[in-house]
Amino acid sequence: MPEPALESAELTLTGRIRTASNATFLGRIGDVVVVYKPIGGEHPLWDFPDGTLAHRELAAYLVSQVMGWNVVPHTWLRDGPLGDGMVQLWQDQDPTQHPVDLIAAEELPRTGWKHVLEGQDENGRIITLIHEDRPELRRMAVFDALVNNADRKGNHVLAMTGGHRYGVDHGLTFHRDHKLRTVLWGWTGEALNAEELEGIDRVIEGLDGQLGRNLVALISTEEISTLRLRCCRLRTARTFPTPDEEMPAVPWPLF
Repeated sequence: MPEPALESAELTLTGRIRTASNATFLGRIGDVVVVYKPIGGEHPLWDFPDGTLAHRELAAYLVSQVMGWNVVPHTWLRDGPLGDGMVQLWQDQDPTQHPVDLIAAEELPRTGWKHVLEGQDENGRIITLIHEDRPELRRMAVFDALVNNADRKGNHVLAMTGGHRYGVDHGLTFHRDHKLRTVLWGWTGEALNAEELEGIDRVIEGLDGQLGRNLVALISTEEISTLRLRCCRLRTARTFPTPDEEMPAVPWPLF
């Protein structure tokens, strides 16, 4: 369906996603399946008092597009049965793939995965949080660092059949204070590669052009300034960030 039709054709609700903390619905625009999050269904957050989560979701998509990595599914703002909100193309995951997983310590794979942290289950058994060691997730980790994602849970990483990985649920992003909470800490301190540095450069350049002009309507000028600052700091460091010892490094729950 052409993009103008997605923005104007009737949006029909088909179900509600009950696991979401804010009002989140499945819907259709013609034969296109979408996720719809009405602004009126957002719960106020003391640490994100400015703007709306829907606007932050769109801002995250715009940054993803400028980076060129297709981290975030196509996202836009429009009206719907419950008022204005964020709409995003639904993605059918491959249920056999688990990009982020919790496994018993003795079952750790030897290659292809990164270790994040260990803990105990209800039976006292040591379990380990791991994630894939692959370019798609590296790029997502860089993206999260730039947009200051405070909520990268394991189930916010979608595994597609062809190998692509999407990130979803970006309402808690762009805060002016450091808020990075993620399950993708496996590359902490490792060097960024040339492709990752180029992605950061594209955001810095975009902030002086169309990206910057688009973000003005979505997040505050202070948040845009701190986005630029995060980009420049990560570009100068040339390494993946490390957790801040003064705040939780991972979201809770993890999934």
